[in-house]
Amino acid sequence: MNQSIKIAVFGGGSWATAIVKMLSENLEEVGWYMRSSYAIEYIKRNKHNPNYISSIEFKPNQLFLSDDINEVVKYADYLIFAIPSAFLKDELDKITESFDGKVIFSAIKGIVPESGMIVGEHFHKILKVPFENIGVITGPCHAEEVALERLSYLTLASLDDEKSEILKKYLESDYIKIKITDDIFGTEYAAVLKNIYEIAAGIAHGLGYGDNFQSVLMSNSIREMKRYIKKVHKMKRNINDSAYLGDLLVTGYSIFSRNRMFGNMIGKGYTVKSAMMEMSMVAEGYYAAKCAYVINEKNQARTPILDTIYRILYEGKDPKSEFKELTNLLD
Repeated sequence: MNQSIKIAVFGGGSWATAIVKMLSENLEEVGWYMRSSYAIEYIKRNKHNPNYISSIEFKPNQLFLSDDINEVVKYADYLIFAIPSAFLKDELDKITESFDGKVIFSAIKGIVPESGMIVGEHFHKILKVPFENIGVITGPCHAEEVALERLSYLTLASLDDEKSEILKKYLESDYIKIKITDDIFGTEYAAVLKNIYEIAAGIAHGLGYGDNFQSVLMSNSIREMKRYIKKVHKMKRNINDSAYLGDLLVTGYSIFSRNRMFGNMIGKGYTVKSAMMEMSMVAEGYYAAKCAYVINEKNQARTPILDTIYRILYEGKDPKSEFKELTNLLD
């Protein structure tokens, strides 16, 4: 093991749990902030997260666990945030410790509702963290497959390749391969949008559409993603790379996708409220749909899939009618 820097993960969900597992294989100690003091005590006694991916076993003496977010911010050099975007601002409002000199990577696949910004922009504009100290961790990767140690791929995005290389050193393993890019905006927007397209795939499944339509839906989704991202941040990127298309595909078809599960419920007739109550995890795509729609009102990219999901989730439109209309807009 190696311990030249201190790294901490913020969040108690499945993705945070998986990241702590990855880091634990390369670090003598990993910081871990969780809101739940009960979960912390449970991990110390039983060696696994009581709420998420209980198959992952930890060595408690290898973890710097705390429910004090400032204590963990002070502890670490690299801060990895994996808190659902809907709850991020409330957690950040608790922080009084300085971010000076800290390197922040977001593993959050959502837009901060209060600011309407992707997480990296929120840290920069609201919390004054320089962009060169901000990075993104994205897929294609499921936390559940990390737990099973199945071969998985991550993408680290940062304007400073050296910072990505440092984090790569502590995340990579026999079953984790990592690619580095400087597209901190495109990768994060792609992670946001793919959650919305997951919901679309779920609704289609719930309505009874088959594989033929799903393939057309995914094909149109990646092209819509390309148009949207080009409007918000124009640069040379290959939308067919794993961080964009790969991440879309792994979640659009997967049984592990909570956004797809949420969409499936909507397609089967659940109301938005009842579907959210039924699920034990946050469907990031629900919040992302509104924020992404509002952003696009200014940019005016052609986004028939995003527009359809927005109308279903926020205007109470009938999924069956909306998808019937959508089928005429796809090619």
